[in-house]
Amino acid sequence: MRDFTFFNPTRIEFGKGKEANIGQYIKEFGVNSVLILYGSDRVKRNGLFSRVATSLEEQGITFAELGGVISNPLISRVRDAITVSKEKGLQGIVAVGGGSVLDSAKAVAAGTKYDGDVWDFFVGKAVVEAAIPVFSVMTLAATGSEMNPYGVVTNDETQQKYSIGSPLLFPKVSVINPELMATVTPEYLAYSAVDIYSHCLDLYFTASFLPEFTAELIENILKTVMRTTGMLLDNPDDYDARGEFAWAATMALNGNTFAGVEGNTYDTHMIEHAMGALYNVPHGAGLAVVLPAWMTSIKDHLPKRFERFAKKTLGVTGADVGIAKLTEWFVSIGAPVTFAQAGLSNDAVDPIVENAFGNAKLWGMEQMYPKERIAEILKLAVK
Repeated sequence: MRDFTFFNPTRIEFGKGKEANIGQYIKEFGVNSVLILYGSDRVKRNGLFSRVATSLEEQGITFAELGGVISNPLISRVRDAITVSKEKGLQGIVAVGGGSVLDSAKAVAAGTKYDGDVWDFFVGKAVVEAAIPVFSVMTLAATGSEMNPYGVVTNDETQQKYSIGSPLLFPKVSVINPELMATVTPEYLAYSAVDIYSHCLDLYFTASFLPEFTAELIENILKTVMRTTGMLLDNPDDYDARGEFAWAATMALNGNTFAGVEGNTYDTHMIEHAMGALYNVPHGAGLAVVLPAWMTSIKDHLPKRFERFAKKTLGVTGADVGIAKLTEWFVSIGAPVTFAQAGLSNDAVDPIVENAFGNAKLWGMEQMYPKERIAEILKLAVK
């Protein structure tokens, strides 16, 4: 293990009906007014919004509300929410939804305490120095945002999909009730599974040093995701499978897989963010296209680790066989693995390359990923 500091202050409240206690959880932090941020009106139709609102009212917590957060969330909606939060002097924010809503909520939390434009945090013009407390009630498991301090948002004017991060943006309390995730469509269950896979494999295949403990932790997360995805496609109401899938998503990006690791980067996300920013491809769908192509492009650099991945997680031998097996699994659960399947034409390669290279420069990866290399990877997915 390499030296590390581990810090994660988020409290997880996991279990059936825990969303009904959100008011109590928030009150413990001395917060008396909040913005409820959500996506579609589905949370109102299914009664979740009402349960959250009732819980707040029982604790004497006033609230404003704002919906309309979409997959690949937009900075314009974040700005709308900041305006509401500032005008009403709100003390906290509750994200009711999936990772897109929570990512937006983190940006709102920082923007509420900032006099400039919130996009400054995404492009490195400002550092988060204050934020209102963030709370969440999760309806989708994928991003791990419920237990980390990061958020990804797209600037709908510049078509840049960038991230915000600060220890001040860890959610104070996140509610994970697997029952709330039972209505996730098979399509988005597949995208979620791929997202978790990419969180793990970006690290697994780029770390210059990967402790045995961490390697086995990642492999267990991956096997859990494969096992439970199959179970949930057969029976969406399987609470135990839903719970394990949700916890695997959280564990994949709450800091545990980074402990003792050295030299890792997040390559597939760097490339996919361009795909989502330009063409609004769902994040997990874009990753399903990028991940096998990227793995094919780097497999000869870490042959032993690719061999281990194939054997430990997929039960096969050989890097090529492992990549093929993973690609077959993506297809079997309904995830796209080519440009065409993701609704993209071959002409999309060049614009994605240009946009992704902007991400590479922002992340300090432009030497590792010049435009030519990004193009080579993407062309492996053009079939």
